[in-house]
Amino acid sequence: MSEESKELKELKVDDTVTGTVVKLEEKQVLVDVGYKTEGILPISELSNLHVESTKDVVNEGDVLTLKVKKVEDDEVILSKRAIDAEKAWDELEEKYNNNEVFETVVKEVVKGGLVVDVGLRGFIPASLVETYYVEDFSDYKGKTLTVKIADLDKEQNRIILSHRAVIEEELNEKKNEVLQSIEPGQVLEGTVQRLTNFGAFVDIGGIDGLVHISQLSHEHVEKASDVVSEGDKIKVEVLSVDRDSERISLSHKNTLPGPWTNIDERISSGDILDGTVKRLVNFGAFVEVLPGVEGLVHISQIANRHIGTPQEVLEVGQTVKVKVLDVNENEERISLSIKELEQEQEVKEIKQYEKDEDQSGFHLGDLIGDKLDKYK
Repeated sequence: MSEESKELKELKVDDTVTGTVVKLEEKQVLVDVGYKTEGILPISELSNLHVESTKDVVNEGDVLTLKVKKVEDDEVILSKRAIDAEKAWDELEEKYNNNEVFETVVKEVVKGGLVVDVGLRGFIPASLVETYYVEDFSDYKGKTLTVKIADLDKEQNRIILSHRAVIEEELNEKKNEVLQSIEPGQVLEGTVQRLTNFGAFVDIGGIDGLVHISQLSHEHVEKASDVVSEGDKIKVEVLSVDRDSERISLSHKNTLPGPWTNIDERISSGDILDGTVKRLVNFGAFVEVLPGVEGLVHISQIANRHIGTPQEVLEVGQTVKVKVLDVNENEERISLSIKELEQEQEVKEIKQYEKDEDQSGFHLGDLIGDKLDKYK
């Protein structure tokens, strides 16, 4: 038996050996493992991922730990992939048991998801990539993602990972932080997430609160979409927090200037306004002169004559012209008069009549004068 064959027989399949890369070829790498025959490391045994060129993975002079895959005559076939896989499985099992979050690089975009490098070929199904639907994953190639292991099966060689689980955990933590820190009375900026027939859900930093339709505006609101749209950034005041049920009530209305704010800058005594009769009471009529701003026309100021009840002259929904008598922002009170306008109109009409009479008088005098001249 030759010295060479004796030495070759000392190598057995599954042995682990250390060798130095001596030559890179297109489809294989030659490695000196301390024997007369250089070991062959095929390109397919270089990595658990697809390799285009041997130089993408190793260089001449690199020292590698390899596994013997085959010993046949003068040929020794080696594998780097097998050693990497054993090491990777050990690391992955530890990560899986510890529920660890780690980073991985997307190597390929394939039908149904993403192939990633975790020392082995890992897979992130499309449904486990993001918390939202992604139409096109082409931008993900080469991207680094934080992931957790969703499923690990060494016998089936299955490694399923999830980026979505990491995002959901982060969102949950953020939500809990907000839930514990917010207090009634705080004013926050939020983003309108969705509209319902009873209001709008607003994200205030990881958790949604409800702005009831009655809290959207100082005015009556028929539909939430009349006031806000999805994606709008709005200010809200926290009304109440129920940490157990994770329910938060918000108000947008409370952050807006009230209808009476700076009313004396918008309405002054003597102004003549158009208004709508909103309510009739035994002492007068409430007339809306601006959205959310009602003034009182006292019964004595409704008509230029004595009336028993406001209903004799006015009805709810009627449009009327009113004169402002007094404005009080602090007490949110405006005094109005319809009678004064009627009196002013009456005075105008009398003056016009007198003017017309005067003009008619001059014509009459002229006419009489002309006739008298004829008799002279």
